[in-house]
Amino acid sequence: MIKYYYKSLRKSQAEELDAYRRGTWVYVEAPTEQELEQLVSKFNLVPGHIADALDEDEMPRLEKEGDQTYIFVRYAYRNAESELVTMPLLFIFSDDLVITISLAHLPPIDRFLGGKIEFATTQRAKLVLQILHEIVEQYDAFINNTSKQIKLIRSRLRGHEISNQDFVDFVLIEDELNEFLAALMPTNATLRRLLRGRYIPLFEEDQDLIEDLLLNNEQSIEACNSNIKSIVNIREAYSSISSNTLNRTMKLLTAATVLITLPNVVYGMYGMNVELPFQHSPWAYAALMLISIGISVVVFVVARSRRIF
Repeated sequence: MIKYYYKSLRKSQAEELDAYRRGTWVYVEAPTEQELEQLVSKFNLVPGHIADALDEDEMPRLEKEGDQTYIFVRYAYRNAESELVTMPLLFIFSDDLVITISLAHLPPIDRFLGGKIEFATTQRAKLVLQILHEIVEQYDAFINNTSKQIKLIRSRLRGHEISNQDFVDFVLIEDELNEFLAALMPTNATLRRLLRGRYIPLFEEDQDLIEDLLLNNEQSIEACNSNIKSIVNIREAYSSISSNTLNRTMKLLTAATVLITLPNVVYGMYGMNVELPFQHSPWAYAALMLISIGISVVVFVVARSRRIF
């Protein structure tokens, strides 16, 4: 799908055009081979970079070919299965051209076309930076939701209410955060190169916007690392708690076994069909009970003094 959007500073809403004209934002989403060939031919693009934009594993980077700059980034979104994933996005920037190519729907475009963001397609460099800003903000939103989910599970740890499903969620969350890190860290290098002004022309306001993007991006990276550490700490804490609980249970069962076994030894001896001392005495039963209890008490006191039980 190829669409042409145009908006000047005087207009309140972007309009969709039937054909390209100078100052237009060329929005490309899930293009067919025929549409790609049309783009390459019409705007004299580098076919190799266009093919890279359709690679789901393509990482953020910056390339310059003649007067055209190719900016690769990754944006986060929820797919049809409600999974958080990242996808590549290619910006193509030149003196009179801005093209975005993505495999899936680009979430920020709804805010641009809905009038929630003040922009102009004629301000090409600023438009690219505004889209990047929305992508970073989307990362922040997803990371904040992830942080809340981790805190909720951590609060259940105090009441020993964590279930196996929580650990499955941890694995999924950790995968999402690692995928975010893999996308955000190379983006930092790309933004620093853009800040030099050699790839796209920048005004002072644009430079401030890139610096803000760098700061937000670094904060997102720190938040991802912090959340991953929290997940690891929660897993280790739960493992320690489980091991300690198991040890205490085993000690309790061992103590009960010893205390029950010792009297049974005495009772077993007097249950044999052989002559034993005092077996005909009327006080033999009471004496055996006292001896059994005494042995159990002595063993218990000794074990407690040595912290065995």
